[in-house]
Amino acid sequence: MIPLQALVAAGHDVRLVVSRADKKRGRGNALVPSPVKAAAVELGLPVTSSLDAVAEADVELGVVVAFGRILPADLLARVPMVNLHFSLLPRWRGAAPVERAILAGDAETGVCLMKIDEGLDTGPVIRCQSLAIGPEETADELRGRLVAAGTEVLLTQLEVGLSPARPQTGEPTYADKISPDELRIDWSDDLDAMHRLIRLGRAWTLFRGHRIRILRAVRSLDPAARSLAPGQLDGVLVGPGLELVEVQPEGKRPQPAMAWVQGARLRPGERFGS
Repeated sequence: MIPLQALVAAGHDVRLVVSRADKKRGRGNALVPSPVKAAAVELGLPVTSSLDAVAEADVELGVVVAFGRILPADLLARVPMVNLHFSLLPRWRGAAPVERAILAGDAETGVCLMKIDEGLDTGPVIRCQSLAIGPEETADELRGRLVAAGTEVLLTQLEVGLSPARPQTGEPTYADKISPDELRIDWSDDLDAMHRLIRLGRAWTLFRGHRIRILRAVRSLDPAARSLAPGQLDGVLVGPGLELVEVQPEGKRPQPAMAWVQGARLRPGERFGS
């Protein structure tokens, strides 16, 4: 259940939902709404992509979750706002806190309910909850747990109150958006670093001149995997020590790695990366 659905289920009066505009997707370029907009429509709630409508909606509080835009100062002056941010602030302020925590090898992350000010995730914190990061946990899996934890925090604080809030303490770090180039796997890199990159769910490499996404891979217990050259393939094993679980060749749907291997008919010594 996403926070919007949980707020409605708990009996809160949701006056307006703001989500990004519909995007063109698929071969037919059909306009597809965001999951938040789709949920709002299903719940019969008014929804818009315009921030200007918020100031006119006669609301007491705005709840922001993964909106991805800095809110203008004049809007914050008119409508108090709180934000569910998926990190333990001030660590990983910014656009990609879940991904950056995994890439950095953090043992834990969390969710913070904070009051929004004019800075980038700099507002005072109302409550945080920490979560351990599993060694094989993907970004999507971790994000799902953070959404659930954050929803519980939000609903609890709406009942008991949003004050007091404490200033953030500690050294800030910033979670810049992940670029496509960062997602390209360097098979000569450290094994743990490669594994963390693959756990983001969008890592890619080249195979026979075409892109292929490595959606899931685990550290292999097979000694043969560790004896392979960087990027070298032996069935689902890939050097220097990973085992492929799920892949997505360019222009195709995700598929089990074993099915891809059988269809690709690997040649001896063949490698990822070219």
